[in-house]
Amino acid sequence: MTSLATLLEQQTVIVCVGAGGVGKTTTAAALALEASRRGRRVCVVTIDPARRLSDAMGFDPDRAIGNEPQQIDVAVKGELWAVMLDTSTTFDGLIRTYAPNEEQAQNILTNDFFRNIADSMSGAHEYMAMEKLYELHNDERFDLVVVDTPPTSNAIDFLEAPDRITQFLDHRLYKILVTPNGGLARVVNFAAQGFLRTVARVVSASVVDDAIEFFAAFDGMEEGFRGRAVAVHDLLIAEDTAFVLVTVPRNDTVDDAAAFIETLAEADIAVDAIVVNRVHPSFGSDRLDGLDDGALAPFSTVLHDSQAVAAGQDTVLATLTNELPAGAVVKIPFLDTDVHDLDGLASLAQWLTPNGTP
Repeated sequence: MTSLATLLEQQTVIVCVGAGGVGKTTTAAALALEASRRGRRVCVVTIDPARRLSDAMGFDPDRAIGNEPQQIDVAVKGELWAVMLDTSTTFDGLIRTYAPNEEQAQNILTNDFFRNIADSMSGAHEYMAMEKLYELHNDERFDLVVVDTPPTSNAIDFLEAPDRITQFLDHRLYKILVTPNGGLARVVNFAAQGFLRTVARVVSASVVDDAIEFFAAFDGMEEGFRGRAVAVHDLLIAEDTAFVLVTVPRNDTVDDAAAFIETLAEADIAVDAIVVNRVHPSFGSDRLDGLDDGALAPFSTVLHDSQAVAAGQDTVLATLTNELPAGAVVKIPFLDTDVHDLDGLASLAQWLTPNGTP
């Protein structure tokens, strides 16, 4: 039987996915806390630039979680650490990793074209998130990494990022620009000149010059990036990587989740568990006996309405939960208060792993 408790004890990566506003960040933090309570050395990483992870862990407003792991002061058997992705810093670190020497690294890092890529290129944020995941997974300080991904539409970009990098490196135009014998030192070869002249009509010539300098400096680093992208892809489909889908019992959100499950299946990735937040309580029908008449009739009406709401939610969720094994679906009721500190996370963790105390 698959259960969240089993995943927390056995996996090395847990990726939390789901739509925005379903409690995904809080769920990821609670899972990480529970795993550390069970004796594991856990790092939870958020890819969402908002402060939700800091807030969930009770950090002061002026103490933000950064790009380097910070240990959380909490009484557990293991350790709990947290990271918030900084795309630019992570990209810089990757360049230094694969540059043959510091001079070449500096030539790239100070290049205006590279800085635009690092700060705004579509897909750069998602790829750097994968890079951070890979980095943390190979960090000997941790034996479990819990990932809080962006909402599902962006999470798909997150999952496809390794393949996009390899496609970019294999693109014909890229190869033209970086082919050593193609004339980069002589302002690229004939095949690229027409393209660059067209670009120069749209942007300034200095931008084109920066691009040429960037590709020249990048020459020789492709295999390192390609190899890393393949390694990241392999990590995502590894047996010790689990995917936990977080959702709420609402039609539009469940439809979004179902579509995401199909997308994962196309990549040969299965959802291992589902967490359903904000579930309406269900009351047994035996509690209605004798309440239909008299002074207690209004209470009977309320109970009937509650049962109807709960039954409707179960129907909505059936498309997601029917094919998962017992124990893999965890339903979390509406909580009394928002989770905004470690005590709140601990309470949520008890719902996530019922009867799962080691």
